[in-house]
Amino acid sequence: MELTAAMIHSSLPARDPFGHKGTFGKVYCLCGSVGFTGAPVFASRAAVRMGSGLVYIGVPERAWAVVAAKSDEAMPFPLPDTGEGKLALSAEEAIRRAAAPCDAVLMGCGLGRSDETDELTRRLLDLPRPLVLDADGINALAGHIDELGCRRGMVTVLTPHEGEFARIGDLSAGREDSAGSFAAEHGVYLILKGHRTVIAAPDGRLAVNPTGNSGMAKGGSGDVLSGMVVSLLGQGMEPFAACCAAVYLHGLAGDLAAAEKTERAMTPTDLLETIPQALRELERRPRGI
Repeated sequence: MELTAAMIHSSLPARDPFGHKGTFGKVYCLCGSVGFTGAPVFASRAAVRMGSGLVYIGVPERAWAVVAAKSDEAMPFPLPDTGEGKLALSAEEAIRRAAAPCDAVLMGCGLGRSDETDELTRRLLDLPRPLVLDADGINALAGHIDELGCRRGMVTVLTPHEGEFARIGDLSAGREDSAGSFAAEHGVYLILKGHRTVIAAPDGRLAVNPTGNSGMAKGGSGDVLSGMVVSLLGQGMEPFAACCAAVYLHGLAGDLAAAEKTERAMTPTDLLETIPQALRELERRPRGI
């Protein structure tokens, strides 16, 4: 199935005119490390752009000041780190407390890798919330993919590019078949990024996205997508619909940014700033058309 504007428009939840910030979902972005302070900012800003009412960021203490200076709408909180600016195992209890009242959790963007950070990521797989794993949240599963089994019956979304997917899966059957098989085997929703991004559900549903362009092949674009996914999950969308909507709108925003700035010159910041235009294009349509 190829995604269309009509499909995505009809799937987006209506905005309650009498709602408040608690109505539209609380999300927690466990992201970032020293040297990778842009990732939590891109992800959290994307979650705000997609309509989340409250967005929290958990970030290693040594990276907190930089992330806090860049964050206006989202709320960053410092967590214990390893001394090298990556999350330490001792952060586990604070993370669980912060995630408990939230409606969805994103883990992995810019986390960096260390033995402690990888182990912490795997320990947190049992968080009883819809969970999005990106970047180093996925890399931490290399050699430990069976640990995903603890999430059977819970909503889990993985958003790898082909290099990350190759560390945990097998691409030899081609992008669509490989994504579908992985999603079914592990009970997850898989967004296999790249040209014509593939979205696969554990029940066999599969979609291919027609939007997007090569200008999005820049560091930070994937963080924006992950923030969009966790936002829609936090707003209560059905998981496959949330993944499809986030991917389509992410690509459409990229196309709008490229039209203005060119594919060569556009940036992930431009991508963030065109999310409202992408949403407006859909919202101008009568529902179902």
